[in-house]
Amino acid sequence: MRIAICDYRVTPANAIGSCHRRMMLALCEEHEFIVLAPEFDNPRSDRIRYIPIRVPLRPSAALFVLFHLEAGRAWRRYRRNGGPPADLIQGVESNRLSVDVVYAHFCHRAYLRGAGGFSAGMLLDYQVLAHWLDHRLHASMEPLVYRAAKHVVVPSAGLARELIREFPGLAGKVTVISNPIDVEALRPPADFDRAGLRHKLGLAESDLVLVFTALGHFERKGLALVMEAMHDIARSDVKLLVVGGEGSLVRDYIRRAAALGIGDQVMFVGHQTEVRPFLWVADAFVFPSAYETFSLSTYEAAAAGLPLIVTRVYGVEDFVSDHENAFVIERTAPAVREALNELLTLSADRRTELGRRAQDAVSGFTVARFASAWNSFYRCVVGGIKESSALA
Repeated sequence: MRIAICDYRVTPANAIGSCHRRMMLALCEEHEFIVLAPEFDNPRSDRIRYIPIRVPLRPSAALFVLFHLEAGRAWRRYRRNGGPPADLIQGVESNRLSVDVVYAHFCHRAYLRGAGGFSAGMLLDYQVLAHWLDHRLHASMEPLVYRAAKHVVVPSAGLARELIREFPGLAGKVTVISNPIDVEALRPPADFDRAGLRHKLGLAESDLVLVFTALGHFERKGLALVMEAMHDIARSDVKLLVVGGEGSLVRDYIRRAAALGIGDQVMFVGHQTEVRPFLWVADAFVFPSAYETFSLSTYEAAAAGLPLIVTRVYGVEDFVSDHENAFVIERTAPAVREALNELLTLSADRRTELGRRAQDAVSGFTVARFASAWNSFYRCVVGGIKESSALA
């Protein structure tokens, strides 16, 4: 089967792109892939063809518009130059019109209706305004893309429910394929020097170290609530590692932490190509997000054996159990504060037990299972094509 993949960043550091990359790496011996993307870290250039799309990656709203235009032109050039047609064209959310398969990790229309509405304050923050505009553009195209799509693949049952609520015509078209995590690689190795890294980071062994990981969108993911809760409990031995973010976003939150009087308790380490050591050095993971569709960072924290303080968002709801492997909370600063206070009362053994149970709960979300699910999906699609041809 020849499959064209239209994506923005097909790299290990990108949430959706890394899923596409892993899937293609596992299946490229059986299927032929053609990638149309501005950025692609090709793991098998001998088996996967790359058609570069020459558009800027930022701002995201410009990327959305220009990708629609340039991806179509690039595909037409490829076909005029003798490139064979694709059996399937696969896009990401609403980044391309007239695709056969939509790989969706977000519902922009639902997000805007809930947590992502416009506010006048956005006019004072270019980045926030740019993100809102990107969501608006995606949301405006979603009805057209989903009406035309033959299949939709999503990472969680919650997102499947949401898309069908928003676009009832998708009923019967949606397949859930959970995202993969490197289960074994996320387990702390026996020789990991936890005490040494804590010392290097300026953390005492007696500190309760929380970790929060996100590429960006700190407000939606609840970092402000965590910092407010830390201020309220007034415990200097509670520290927070913030992994991810860059530029003005990080600078803004550094100022916020200082204004709360907890500047020396919050460490911003920025974007990291290797997140695992920061998980292994921590005592708990905290992530009171307003909206997620799978929350890879939560799954990775669980696989690393950390107890979790999380909201019941899509994907996370599939494996967490309150007080069994996580503290499942409402999205408020008082709720975070209550969970932190309870965590502080637990013995080290009890925290370890919570983390072990979280680890067990995500142990089946392997790369092998992910690849197998995609292969089964493509086999079913091929069967549907053959059946339609036979009936024609």
